[in-house]
Amino acid sequence: MDWEKITARLNEFLAKGKHNELRGALMMLNPVDIAEYMKSLKGEQLVMVFRILPKDISADVFAYMDDGARKALIESIGDGEIRALISDMFLDDAVDFLEEMPANVVKRILQNADPHTREALNQLLKYPENSAGSIMTIEYCEFHAGTTARQALDEVKRTGIDKETIYTLYVIDRGRHLLGTVALRKLILAADGAPVETLMDASACVSVKTLDDQETVADTVRKYDLLSIPVVDNENRLVGIITADDIMDVIEEENTEDFEKMAALLPSDGEYLKTSAVQMAIKRMPWLIVLMFSAILTGSIILHFETLLAGAVGLTAFIPMLMDTGGNCGAQASTLVIRGLALNQVQFRDFFKVLWKEFRVSLMVGFVLAGLTFLRLLFFSEWDAGVAAVVATSLYCTVILSKAIGCSLPLLAKKVHLDPALMASPLITTIVDMCSLMIFFSIASHYLL
Repeated sequence: MDWEKITARLNEFLAKGKHNELRGALMMLNPVDIAEYMKSLKGEQLVMVFRILPKDISADVFAYMDDGARKALIESIGDGEIRALISDMFLDDAVDFLEEMPANVVKRILQNADPHTREALNQLLKYPENSAGSIMTIEYCEFHAGTTARQALDEVKRTGIDKETIYTLYVIDRGRHLLGTVALRKLILAADGAPVETLMDASACVSVKTLDDQETVADTVRKYDLLSIPVVDNENRLVGIITADDIMDVIEEENTEDFEKMAALLPSDGEYLKTSAVQMAIKRMPWLIVLMFSAILTGSIILHFETLLAGAVGLTAFIPMLMDTGGNCGAQASTLVIRGLALNQVQFRDFFKVLWKEFRVSLMVGFVLAGLTFLRLLFFSEWDAGVAAVVATSLYCTVILSKAIGCSLPLLAKKVHLDPALMASPLITTIVDMCSLMIFFSIASHYLL
């Protein structure tokens, strides 16, 4: 699909006022692509294009639009249109939208929602941000124990159009306690009179609590390869479900947050080009200030050994190599451990296993790097064997220590309930820099002075 040609064609219809042709062209696109096209529209054009969409399509398109365009639309359309839009949206999409809107916009939308929808939205909005309750939907298919397969299928046909998903069905008792799940395929193939509880898989029914963190929910869905996961309260009563499309959004959000933390940035929800320079500066400054002041310790170490450097000025030429190599080795170890923690492949109880593995890796890596450095200084520079041995030994020790630091800090952060991503490249590099200087100067002062 040549998106540039499609966009140009749509813009041509829009500019010439050919609304019927524009509507027909839009109907040939996926709602996601229509929302992408509407990002480039402003003011009256945005409202006009939205209004020519069929009502059954407009709600889907609205769910995929960015927050700025959605806010502009809500402020421009009438109360009746808002009422129709909210009634056609899935509740979890509506909640995601409301959570990002100013209070005046939220108030207007809730005022125009029908009583049942307003009650449901208010209930979902009460859950803590980033909890399972805040991203779940109450639009799913549930059946009480005793319902037959034929009755269940008839109910799916009658109400399924308004449900978020019908591929997984949920069986509850009279107290709304979750008993198990039934796959739609199994229900279709079952005898008409078979009770749903005889078809359900109770042993494999995996659920999450309303207050569970969304990252925990995503890990659970990924672990069990689920299309949707039920959400229960503390008494195991079914209150909602979370579908795979919402889980994908969570994974993307959590990964973005981890990348930002690993780069010493405070997490940001906004798009790069739509975030102001002031906001970006505010997000970047705290960690930069912390790292800047921590670098003072590195400088104090150099000052402490200024006598050594004065006697052997050439030693300063090896400082960048030692610091960079140590930082790189630490970053490699921390990246692998952080990934292992994110995928639940590594736990804090594996601390000594991880440390032992990285120690063995560092022995081999350090031997090769130190050996190459020793040979380079001995045969391709003017330094004598003593200096070459000091630099190579310092490098070997630096590699071993940096690997140990790189694998340990994320595990320790997890133990004290901090995000392991905080212990990534910038912080580990700063710590390893100080340690590498201490190792180098200590060995050099002992053998060269």
